[in-house]
Amino acid sequence: MGRQLLVDLATDRRLDAAERRAAASALHATGDGRGATLLRRLALDESLKGAERQLAVHTLRVTPGTRSPVRRVVNRLGLGRVLNIAPTVSVVLEPLVACHRQHYPRADVRVLQQAFDAAAWWHSGQYRKSGDPYITHPLAVATILANMGMDTGTLVGALLSGTTDGSGYDVAQLREEFGGEVASLVDGVRKLDRLPSVDDGYATVRKVVGIIAGDPRILVIKLARRLHNLRTLTYEVRSEQERVARQTLQLWTPLAHRVGMNTMRWELEDLAFGTLFPKRFEEINRLIGEHQPQREALLRQVTQKVSTDLKAAKIKAETTGRPKHLYSIYQKMIVRGRDFNDIYDLVGVRILVDTVRDCYAALGVIHANWQPVPGRFKDYIAMPKFNMYQSLHTTVIGPTGKPVEMQIRTYAMHRAAEFGTAAHWKCKEHKGTPLVGPPAHIDEMTWLRQLSDWQREATHPSEFLDALRFDPSSQEVYVFTPKGDVIPLPTGSTPVDFAYAMHTDVGHKCIGALVNGKPVPLESTLSNGDVVAIYTSKSDTAGPTQDWLGFVKSPRARTKIRQYFNKERREEAIEAGKDAIVKAMRKQGMPLQRMLTSDALMAIARDLHLADVASLYAAVGDSQVSAQSVVQKLMASYGGEEGAAEDIAVATWPPRSRQSSADPGVVVHRVSDVWIKLARCCTPVPPDSVFGFLTRSGGVSVHRDDCANAEDLRAQGERVVEVSWKLTSASAFLVAIQVEALDRHKLLADVTRVLSEERVNILSATVTTTHDRVAVSRFSFEIADPKHLAHLLARVRSVYGVFDAYRMMGGLHPVRLTPDL
Repeated sequence: MGRQLLVDLATDRRLDAAERRAAASALHATGDGRGATLLRRLALDESLKGAERQLAVHTLRVTPGTRSPVRRVVNRLGLGRVLNIAPTVSVVLEPLVACHRQHYPRADVRVLQQAFDAAAWWHSGQYRKSGDPYITHPLAVATILANMGMDTGTLVGALLSGTTDGSGYDVAQLREEFGGEVASLVDGVRKLDRLPSVDDGYATVRKVVGIIAGDPRILVIKLARRLHNLRTLTYEVRSEQERVARQTLQLWTPLAHRVGMNTMRWELEDLAFGTLFPKRFEEINRLIGEHQPQREALLRQVTQKVSTDLKAAKIKAETTGRPKHLYSIYQKMIVRGRDFNDIYDLVGVRILVDTVRDCYAALGVIHANWQPVPGRFKDYIAMPKFNMYQSLHTTVIGPTGKPVEMQIRTYAMHRAAEFGTAAHWKCKEHKGTPLVGPPAHIDEMTWLRQLSDWQREATHPSEFLDALRFDPSSQEVYVFTPKGDVIPLPTGSTPVDFAYAMHTDVGHKCIGALVNGKPVPLESTLSNGDVVAIYTSKSDTAGPTQDWLGFVKSPRARTKIRQYFNKERREEAIEAGKDAIVKAMRKQGMPLQRMLTSDALMAIARDLHLADVASLYAAVGDSQVSAQSVVQKLMASYGGEEGAAEDIAVATWPPRSRQSSADPGVVVHRVSDVWIKLARCCTPVPPDSVFGFLTRSGGVSVHRDDCANAEDLRAQGERVVEVSWKLTSASAFLVAIQVEALDRHKLLADVTRVLSEERVNILSATVTTTHDRVAVSRFSFEIADPKHLAHLLARVRSVYGVFDAYRMMGGLHPVRLTPDL
């Protein structure tokens, strides 16, 4: 009866092709010959999508009815696992199963087949933006996790993730079929997928931490899903690509770092970076390509020398170069303010050995044969980081006189450093095998407890994200309480940081400290091994001072101090914020009454996810939002600095006298002997499409058709006149260009040199460097032949570090030029 129902479903053309294929596949799995016949029909049906026909062909390759009598007996008695006989799986699953068996040779893969069949059924008729059947997504996610060595339950959860989203397949039914463990994983991933963007409120951040606290594998599956989505992100619209990439860098890559999943984190960061900043990504990639040969030669020389030294000491080791990732290079350029050459030319070597004893033996060999750099040795084997990371770090002077960074670790430590939580779950499968060595104080879940504490204590998403993004690979100091407990703190931490690490009240009431039994100032810096004791006040009015924010280093201490002052001084912050905004507007000569309206400020508050205008003022007063950024948003809401005025010059533009001898190169139709000027709000140049506007002084102002003020000006139809270009030998045009580059030494000199070589007379220039170390330069100059501009921009783009250069409309709006301009 059940098989006949499957036949009816597979032949019912009213059903979707994917549903018919799923029914035929289920019939084929029972050994019924009609299943193979129906699959062949689907495979030959040219009216179906290619992906569905291909899946039908894959399913046909599995022949359930050809098992030998011996195999049937083995399966009936359940001896497959004992005899290590692999059950038959569909061809589609063979790569996944083969990868999984490399880590778990005795895994029962039949549950993977069952999960895949269930997922294929419930996802039937669903397609991704690429046109592929949706089942390809969970299959790819499970393969990513299998390569990381995750357990069978995690792979089953990955295959079934998404099946409970509006398909009629609820968590209760899934729990009944696959067990409570898998059901909790699928339900956790479903909850994460339903959360709004991290920008949509602090509740989102709280919920993320609350969900993954139940089982860290929920986060592992979510990260794998995000990774596959980023790999196939090109099929989404641009706005969605940017949203996904931005959320990845804001929340998911810091979480991946926190659980030690560095391999996945690096790929997530590079993919998101390439999506958000494609030109910066391409420029760093190009610079890497230029420097690769020299770096590879030096790296080869260093690794050969290290291998020879270790072999002479009879230490079995594998020596390799450490890869450089584009986003990490970019971040170092931002955070450390260093040039690309300083970062990329720094050679890193990784030495892998069998035992912890070999780690220290290899370190002795390295220091005996290479000159170590003082103060650059770190022992993360004896004092592991909270995310399970263990290694010996040292820096020596290389053959060219430049520093060489070296990491020494065991193979097990290396796996933990690369895969983090995945290594932890594999260790659980192979009980009795130490994960990273002898220290018994390693706690793989410390990161989770810290995240839970931070998300409970922080009052604003940015505070929690600051704590989340604190880099565990950065330098740390380890100090002790009087009872001997170890407290890890960021390098440069003070007794105040230590006090807040102990308890919030201890931090608030801290009035003094003893370090190694001696009184020290609260702003003094702690060192490794210091024993710290804190004196507290018993007064109810005791609290932190504003000065503490100037020297504390830990995210927790900074968050707690800001919380204290946010509660005590909100009204003061509101007044300070008002004054700062008014002062910034007056400095730029902006009309306060016209622009500083409650509606405009409320729109900005909503844009910054603040409750009201008072919250906006308070945020400015507390330095959470800069007054200048508020003023810029106000200007943008009014159409830029020009506002709705017909022709207000931008402040950075040099003054041009009305009696200028330069010919504007424009004629007014059916009118002669009239004063003509090119509007500075859009700075038109040939062959821009333009129109004329009669000014109150009797002249004609020429604007681009796409000028920001065009709509308002055309509304006054009686003052609009027809104009056209007519260049003469005396014509000259005011042009502004913007140059964006990775900041470095002598960048401005190189750009101006190129402009000078093109015989451009620069009238004005401004340079600003953003917080992410991108130098934005704006140049204004007069040019006689607009066709020369495209060649000029191409020359500027060829400057080392420049990733974009384009013409600006009035210094505000970019205009991309075609090569034939």
